[in-house]
Amino acid sequence: MNANTILWATTVIMLVGGVAILFTGKRRTPHEALQTVLHGIVPIIAACAYLAMATGQGLVLLPTNEAVAAGSATPTRIFYYARYVDWTFTTPLLLLSLGLTAMRHVPKRYGAIVGAVLADVMMIVTAFAFGASEQGWTKWTWFVVSCVAFLGVYYAIFVPQMEANAAERDDVRSTYRRNAMILSVIWLIYPVILAVAPDGLGIVGDATSVLVIAVIDVIAKVVYGFMATVSDTKATDRDLSEGITKVAPTRLAK
Repeated sequence: MNANTILWATTVIMLVGGVAILFTGKRRTPHEALQTVLHGIVPIIAACAYLAMATGQGLVLLPTNEAVAAGSATPTRIFYYARYVDWTFTTPLLLLSLGLTAMRHVPKRYGAIVGAVLADVMMIVTAFAFGASEQGWTKWTWFVVSCVAFLGVYYAIFVPQMEANAAERDDVRSTYRRNAMILSVIWLIYPVILAVAPDGLGIVGDATSVLVIAVIDVIAKVVYGFMATVSDTKATDRDLSEGITKVAPTRLAK
């Protein structure tokens, strides 16, 4: 299976998955409606990015590291810049949903949520710089900066948001911890595959890296989206049975 076939197949999977989440998710409360939209729109945005890459509009040809060192413009590598555009929009939406899940009933610590989103955006932008760089030292400098920003995302998820989540009821605590662990483990694969892909060390080929990223993209956006939506539906069922319909008030966090 070549890279282009993988990109087209992923486009269809993302589109169908996003539409299915929007249709299966419920909107009985403002919180449930927001979660449904967040998880439904994420795969649809990804589908647009994969469509751009499949049609050749979301990629450019750049020299390989070896070509730069030799002073030649060839051979080249494919740089899929559209995936970074995708991640710049979709991963903050996933983090927003995760933060709202953590603080479903307790006062919202928006500082923790915004902190996670900003660290995430910095991680994606610097990862883009890593992939687009043609000189080795600049490439790997950006890679290190991106990984440091990634640690900031982990800190926001597992320290302030986890602290706020500790005051939640049992089912919300369980859902948040499970969702946080799933996203954290899945997202950890991205820097690894990017490091060994043609944009990095070039250890694995283009088709292999495209396949691995497509698979973890589908898991993080479609599979995880369905799982999170189902969990939110169950939590809303309990909210309604207990007469809880209002969202928690805002609380500024340090």
